[in-house]
Amino acid sequence: MSKILVTGGAGFIGSHIVDAFIEAGHDVVVIDNLVTGKRENVNPKATFYEVDIRDGERVEEVFAAERPDVICHQAALANVRQSLEDPVTYAEVNILGSLVLLEMARKYGCQRFIYASTGGACYGEPEFLPVTEDHPINPLDPYGASKHAVEHYLFLYRHNYGLPYVVLRYPNVYGPRQDPLGEAGVVAIFTGLMLQGKQPTINGSGEQQRDFVYVSDIARANVLALERGDGIYNLGSGIPTDVNTIFAELKAITGYPGEAHHGPPKPGEVFRVYLDASKARKELGWEPTIPLKEGLQRTVDFFRQQQVVEG
Repeated sequence: MSKILVTGGAGFIGSHIVDAFIEAGHDVVVIDNLVTGKRENVNPKATFYEVDIRDGERVEEVFAAERPDVICHQAALANVRQSLEDPVTYAEVNILGSLVLLEMARKYGCQRFIYASTGGACYGEPEFLPVTEDHPINPLDPYGASKHAVEHYLFLYRHNYGLPYVVLRYPNVYGPRQDPLGEAGVVAIFTGLMLQGKQPTINGSGEQQRDFVYVSDIARANVLALERGDGIYNLGSGIPTDVNTIFAELKAITGYPGEAHHGPPKPGEVFRVYLDASKARKELGWEPTIPLKEGLQRTVDFFRQQQVVEG
């Protein structure tokens, strides 16, 4: 059993990872500033601290008290559009916040650092598909640049201080607890609107393609990365799905009677990206298990239940 510190553990993806670690028998400590995370997402068996990762003093207090074996770093600002408007804050949180954690890992002798990176935003417009880990890195937005910068620091910390690490480059993750009122997360946004009978907006033609993976599959990859793996891994299905298809599937599941509105395309957005996860399959023993239709059904069921509870 390990003691694992999960940053961003009150967030959409982080809270599912916390659940998976606890289910696997580990002791979990969560730090989250609750800017986008929700306290009710945090598993009651986890120890919770409301702390911002940029606050080195408070973060060190947590490390001194808890002495975690492993850091699973999920906390980040993750909105492409917002990053174009405010690149400095994105660098402060995503780069400097990560450096605070790396310094703590070094100082307190952590045995492993698992880092959530982005497969959707770090590669830029792909030169070949599906994208492998050795594809050139050409992010088109400050979010992708900030997430990738930390990968270099992880390499440096292993080279200079012997800190083992695993980088998991995420695809488009969807599922329960994603914010339907957020700027990112097309599945949650569309579901939230369609269940209220409101018209969703598709940015551009809707032909842009992404690699959608259900959140429990992503959580399982983090559990596997506790024991296995070294370096960088893409997580993805390798299956491209366009936004029009997501709308059509959700329309069928929710019973929404209308059509989508088409707005202008988003600046900084990659048109087509999907990931080759064969390295993760081989070295981590990971592959996604929840097909898209089933994952969308589970997501809609969750949001329906939320409406009943809140309604």
